[in-house]
Amino acid sequence: MNSTLILNVKIVNEGKVFESDVLIKDQRIEKIGKDLLSIQADRVVDAKGKYLLPGVIDDQVHFREPGLTHKGNIFSESRSAVAGGVTSFMEMPNTVPPTFTQELLEQKYQIASKNSLANYSFFIGASNDNLEEVLKTDTKKVCGLKIFMGSSTGNLLVDNEKTLEGFFSRFPSLIATHCEHEPTIRKNTEDWKNKFGEEVPIREHMNIRSEAACYRSSSFAVGLAKKYGTKLHILHISTAKEISLFDNSIPLEKKKITAEACVHHLWFNDSDYEKLGTKIKWNPAIKTSADQKAILKAVLDNHIDVIATDHAPHTIEEKDNSYFKAPSGGPLVQHSLIAMLEFYHRGKISLEKIVEKMSHHPAILFQIESRGFIREGYYADLVLVDLNKPWTVSKENILAHCKWSPFEGQKFNSSIEKTWVSGNLVYDEGQIVEGKSGKRLLFSR
Repeated sequence: MNSTLILNVKIVNEGKVFESDVLIKDQRIEKIGKDLLSIQADRVVDAKGKYLLPGVIDDQVHFREPGLTHKGNIFSESRSAVAGGVTSFMEMPNTVPPTFTQELLEQKYQIASKNSLANYSFFIGASNDNLEEVLKTDTKKVCGLKIFMGSSTGNLLVDNEKTLEGFFSRFPSLIATHCEHEPTIRKNTEDWKNKFGEEVPIREHMNIRSEAACYRSSSFAVGLAKKYGTKLHILHISTAKEISLFDNSIPLEKKKITAEACVHHLWFNDSDYEKLGTKIKWNPAIKTSADQKAILKAVLDNHIDVIATDHAPHTIEEKDNSYFKAPSGGPLVQHSLIAMLEFYHRGKISLEKIVEKMSHHPAILFQIESRGFIREGYYADLVLVDLNKPWTVSKENILAHCKWSPFEGQKFNSSIEKTWVSGNLVYDEGQIVEGKSGKRLLFSR
């Protein structure tokens, strides 16, 4: 059996910070307790002064494989993930071809089983005509159904009310939605084109993909979920107004309607467009500082349940374009935990709350088997953090295939020291440790 003993570490788990030792045997956490020094192990890590967190579970990434691998692939982006302390990811269906069938879904799982350093799951995608195919999904082995209710093209955009009612009324598990009202966006686009022509300033992105477009779509999705009793998870909330749609008076285990915040909506606001331009062009758009502050408050008071990335890499050549030509999205998975730890240093959020929103809550929300917590018997998905080891993001230390980041030049006060995935050390002080693949996530449903 492969075994690792971690000594003298400060564990952040289930609302507490406490010093302990941890024994990993094979894939799982064998024992948590003081004075485990006498136990024989293959490797011993003295982690005095450092913090051990459950690995981050990112419920929204775009790793671009198949069909868009010039931007990234499952191998490259999973390397980036584990370097950032992300031990599990859930990947979206807008690849080429889109993941509309069980066969295409299984092809992704086969790629990941060979190439992913992190644990993985893949959403099946909704189209205008694949409801019966979606209903074949094994919800114990697949994280959920993704519906683009805006911000997409062709058959990925599902905005017919009758079609949506079919998915909301019949799919038996979690539905994740991208909510922006496409007719509102089209009308705003036409108005801004009339004003500026093709050279619309990037700062107008938040006015084209406006608060009204977000709220109209999100409120419609919530209405459908309430009508049919659907388990609905609305991704990347970007406005203060949408927060009123979510309830913080009940525990997550009992919630049917939940919400996610993304790191870029917590970190950036409209004042950053002048400096960063299309590098921070996302859908939904980064909006005002008031929205930014409201989203953080909603994370803290449990109106918003999960923090994720929407990691969506493009090449720098693609991003370095005029407003309409530059695609939306960017790489974030390597820096999501580090960015949240920077908020901790600034006194904006506790370590316990970071772990709750990035590890515990995704595990609870998606009902992931034996992951997301530091518990005896659970898989050893762990990240060791040094809170006092500053470094600066540069092209040289970016692992994403696209080799750029909106955080370039940012100094962070914390470092990821080591990452374990299912008991295997996959990242060690700046070096990827290859040779072991992550595992397919399973769900207790």
